[in-house]
Amino acid sequence: MNTTTTFQANGKASTVKTTFSRETGVSIPINAAASIVWALLTNASDYTRWNTTITAMEGTIQVGSGIRLKSVLDAKRTFKLKVKSMDTEKQMIWGDAQGNRVYTISEQANGTVIFTMVEKIVSLFFPMYAKYIPPFDGVFEQFAADLKKEAETIAKTK
Repeated sequence: MNTTTTFQANGKASTVKTTFSRETGVSIPINAAASIVWALLTNASDYTRWNTTITAMEGTIQVGSGIRLKSVLDAKRTFKLKVKSMDTEKQMIWGDAQGNRVYTISEQANGTVIFTMVEKIVSLFFPMYAKYIPPFDGVFEQFAADLKKEAETIAKTK
């Protein structure tokens, strides 16, 4: 997935809309090692403990596996996603037929990381269903804040 937008590492989400797509992203600095952030992002059974935006998650986060999750975005819907690629402690992509979510961990020289999450929905049919997709900005900001808080808490205990 090519992202067309650069996101400031300030924990504030932004969205870019076009006729046939919508891209939302957030980026945040985290004072923890990439290994800690990666462990949190790839442990499906632990998501609901630290992430207030996910209400349920089933499956194993590994390439080719399916995961099912429920989000505060739409409490009645179960999102059925496939883990499409993983580059350990650097990037993970999961998604469905409508779009992909890319998680990126960029290590910094001082031992911290910049975490970025971008979701792009693209379809020729997007104009017909776009109005039914709620805004992601607030949930993305909360996801990033929750990840930062948990990763930094773990980092302090090591």
